[in-house]
Amino acid sequence: MALSWSRLAHLCASALLAVAVTGCAPFGDQRDPSTQPAAAGNAAGTSGKYRVSLLQNEGTDGPLRTLNVEPDGRWECVDCAGDGVTSTGALGQEHSERLQLLLADPTLVMETDEARGYKVTCVGALTSSLLTTAGLITSQDCPGEERPPVAEEILLLLTQNTPAQLTSS
Repeated sequence: MALSWSRLAHLCASALLAVAVTGCAPFGDQRDPSTQPAAAGNAAGTSGKYRVSLLQNEGTDGPLRTLNVEPDGRWECVDCAGDGVTSTGALGQEHSERLQLLLADPTLVMETDEARGYKVTCVGALTSSLLTTAGLITSQDCPGEERPPVAEEILLLLTQNTPAQLTSS
């Protein structure tokens, strides 16, 4: 099934709208407030429990690949190889903890598409969109495109530890 850029944009916008309408519950801090230590007593005070999704599409009609990562590091990758197969797994503890720190980074909000005024510039490139509590953060596998640093670390962590891809194959 071919997927156009307008459909990808619509899917991303729909996902963002769903998150906004539900108060970011699917991607926000998933800890039970009654069990949270006080921020002052928490050595990693900025680490939370966040979900993240990575949507990838190559070209204007490539398959939409979706990676969803739960706060505990469990992941599900739908069509990551472009073959319709869904795979599952879990990040190691070190990678899961690093992902949580990156997702809690307060500078992530400045890397969102909205904050950067991001516009897709390459046709036919692999487009990766991270859906986080901060918002949607898109990057493309294009020569010369600068990627936001925290989002790039998240993208690298996810693509190096799951079947998701960092660059076009």
